[in-house]
Amino acid sequence: MGPAFRRLLPYVLRYRRQFCFGLLCVFITTAIQLLPPWVLKFAVDDLTSGVTRQKLVRYAALIMVIALVGAVFRFLMRRILIGASREIEYDLRNAFFARLQLMPLGYYQAGRTGDLMSRATNDLNAVRMMIGPAVMYTANTILVFVVAILVMLSIDVRLTLIALVPLPFVSVTVHYFGRAIHQRFEAIQAQLSEVSAVVQENLAGVRVVRAYSQETHEVERFRVANEEYVRRNRILIRLQGLFYPSMTLFLGLGALLVLWMGGEAVIRRRITLGEFFAFNSYLALLSWPMIAFGWVTNILQRGMASWARMLEIMDAVPSIADDHVTDAGQSMVIRGAIEIRDLTYSYPGSGRAVLQNVRLRIDAGTTAAFVGGTGSGKTTLISLLPRLHEPPPGTVFIDGVDVREIPLAKVRGAIGFVPQEPFLFSDSIAENIRFAAPRDAKSAEPGIESAAAIARLDKDVETFPNGFATVIGERGITLSGGQKQRTAIARAVFADPAILVLDDAFSAVDTYTEDEILGRLRAVLRQRTSIIVAHRVSTVRDADQIFVLDHGTVVERGTHSELVRQDGVYASLYRKQLLEEELQAS
Repeated sequence: MGPAFRRLLPYVLRYRRQFCFGLLCVFITTAIQLLPPWVLKFAVDDLTSGVTRQKLVRYAALIMVIALVGAVFRFLMRRILIGASREIEYDLRNAFFARLQLMPLGYYQAGRTGDLMSRATNDLNAVRMMIGPAVMYTANTILVFVVAILVMLSIDVRLTLIALVPLPFVSVTVHYFGRAIHQRFEAIQAQLSEVSAVVQENLAGVRVVRAYSQETHEVERFRVANEEYVRRNRILIRLQGLFYPSMTLFLGLGALLVLWMGGEAVIRRRITLGEFFAFNSYLALLSWPMIAFGWVTNILQRGMASWARMLEIMDAVPSIADDHVTDAGQSMVIRGAIEIRDLTYSYPGSGRAVLQNVRLRIDAGTTAAFVGGTGSGKTTLISLLPRLHEPPPGTVFIDGVDVREIPLAKVRGAIGFVPQEPFLFSDSIAENIRFAAPRDAKSAEPGIESAAAIARLDKDVETFPNGFATVIGERGITLSGGQKQRTAIARAVFADPAILVLDDAFSAVDTYTEDEILGRLRAVLRQRTSIIVAHRVSTVRDADQIFVLDHGTVVERGTHSELVRQDGVYASLYRKQLLEEELQAS
């Protein structure tokens, strides 16, 4: 039993009662399946010793009863075992999704969504087939094979040994093709992930594809990936095309030998005609186990290949976890005081410091702002606060406690985060706003309207056909960039966090709308610790303190008036933006 299979056992053992009862039904089904040839043995023998209408009716009725009882247990067998495999599929899908939820932001930046989707759908289905149908048919195959051989031995040992001559060749065939099928299926699943990734990227980036008129290029890109997928499938099909006929050939040779030698045994009266008929019937029954064994081997190889791919995700250790939580961090009530101590940070694998020796303090209940050019490290700095990326130990503190010592759920639950590119779900505006809060629709509606009003989204919602119930499409495709940002701001306000972070959250709105939103936000900002990241000086002018970043270092700090008087980087940026506004006005 390999380590991968052992990892699957806990999921299977949860349903051991169903599997035990299902396997009992398999045993009964198999026993009933093996009865008709024995009944026919007596019927054929009676043809030579005086048959009557009553006997024929009795044999026919007996076979009909056997068929009906067998149908009932076959139904129960399939319902119980395949039903249990569906339950295991449900558990595995939940476990797989839960593991994905634990993975940090960097994991998704390094991977591809299409590959993850392929593992969560196609690979999971292959694992289900291995647990359900494969187990069911394996048990049925083994039982039929063993019992049929024993009955055949009781009829004629020599004839049975002749019938078993092809079996070693069948075994070698299964071993060779099984390993080859496993390797080919792994390659197929990997390419299917590639195809899924291409489709997902095109659907998500449809606007860019249309804007640059790259439909032909993307169609060709998909055609190449799809052609490779078909090519790998054809290799597998050729293997399967050789696999099943090879098994049938060997089994046919066995049947030919039995027909020859068995006919001679009947002529010499070593066995009766009824026994010969029953022997051939049992030999015919053995054909299905041999073919099913090949089919089951195929399913098992596919399932194990898929399970190995799923384990790559389920065994991945989150690089950001609650490994260093302390009692102080567990019990604290977050007020919002933030301190950065001698922070130097590089993205894993980059080797280049994005932030260098950053030191700053933000008191609880105050508003701080970060300004600086593109690539100065603003977004990286604030992403360390909710541990979207893992800060070095002893560098980022909330209320005097290292963020690594605070449970992730607590620290992230205390931060309302509006990123540069807000993500909206394919749901109603109301559901997107209430996303981070308890889902009590009756008590939430007034809060949703209030949050939307603060974000200046209320006027837009009034023009929508269904108001707050309007479904906005995938990623909010029916909204403008500014409406998306304002919806994200409303979501953060509705969550009522201790710390509110706005990461360039006004970049897609005009200056007038920005001033109006900031005016409505002032009361909200005064009630919590607030961090505003912006390129426009007008956005941060009223902050209690402003930090100017340049190449990952805080080069200036102070209020707006203090920084203008210093005549440094901030003052230069301020004058430049004033000039731009004057030119636009003229």
